Amino acid sequence: MDIKDEIFAGWMRDDGPETDVVVSSRIRLARNIDNLAFTHIAGHDDLDKVLRTVEEVIKSTRDLADMKIIDLDSLSVFERELLVARHLISPELAQNWERRAVILSEDNESSIMVNEEDHLRIQSLLPGSQFQKAWEMANRVDDLLEAKLNYAFSEDIGYLTACPTNAGTGLRGSIMLHLPALKRTNQIGAMLNAVLKLGLAIRGTYGEGTEATGDMYQISNQITLGQSEEEILENLSGTARQIIYQERNARSVLLKEYRSKVEDVVYRAYGLLKNARILSSEEALKLISEVRMGIYTDIIKGISASVINELMVIISPAYVSKVEDRELSSYERDVKRAELVREKLSSISIL
Repeated sequence: MDIKDEIFAGWMRDDGPETDVVVSSRIRLARNIDNLAFTHIAGHDDLDKVLRTVEEVIKSTRDLADMKIIDLDSLSVFERELLVARHLISPELAQNWERRAVILSEDNESSIMVNEEDHLRIQSLLPGSQFQKAWEMANRVDDLLEAKLNYAFSEDIGYLTACPTNAGTGLRGSIMLHLPALKRTNQIGAMLNAVLKLGLAIRGTYGEGTEATGDMYQISNQITLGQSEEEILENLSGTARQIIYQERNARSVLLKEYRSKVEDVVYRAYGLLKNARILSSEEALKLISEVRMGIYTDIIKGISASVINELMVIISPAYVSKVEDRELSSYERDVKRAELVREKLSSISIL
């Protein structure tokens, strides 16, 4: 399987609600199979049994049979890391890949990680602010699996998970937000502090343990026990609405008071992306963030946000190395990254 040729994932589209601020919405459900050791203490036989059991259920369930089962053992390190860059698997699964798998829907909007921290991590990932639809998609897959699998479940607690923080509903919702104006108006710190006080977590681009890059922030629930799925989703959606309002207001202020400066930042960023000969991943993400802001403030026309989202994958070290199919030095990656970005933007004429 050539993962390199499958760059596009559903969340990269720019046709979701509120995509000027919300890049994507994700729902993840943690589930375990009863009477099998949790992944972190499971032996090879148990891990293999989970894989075989889940694969048999997928293949024998009509509404799931079209999903693609990818054995992570069969992929190169670059291909596994590319799945991380596309937000289809977690960094943890890419690093601990033996006897693990990911199961993907044709459009990559639904996926199932097998033998991650829990036996099953059912995920749906959509562009823009679409918590309800993402929940319905993940819940549908969960129901189909639960019809044939005996989940570890307690009447008092709910779904049992490897980490107690996921027990109960097992539901983690997260929203990826692009907040360049709040950052530039020095409001980002106060906003993030307010989010933390609401009991929500703030993570980086690739989830837990990663840093925010390119003005991208993931906000997710921390509590899964003692709240219903509806309460969790409403809390996240309400917080997202407030942040969207604040970011849009900050963009309006910037354009009203410093339009020429904002335009200069945006056009310089686009010029560098289209012409640079050396690009680090950190610089590329910063420039992509600035161009994305230009697209949604109508400073730049003729380029879609979906192209910018694709660039976020193209600039990843995994993609750059996969193109060459070898380990590259930092300098070689920076040169190749700039070349790939120039190629992607070469046919685009902005207005």
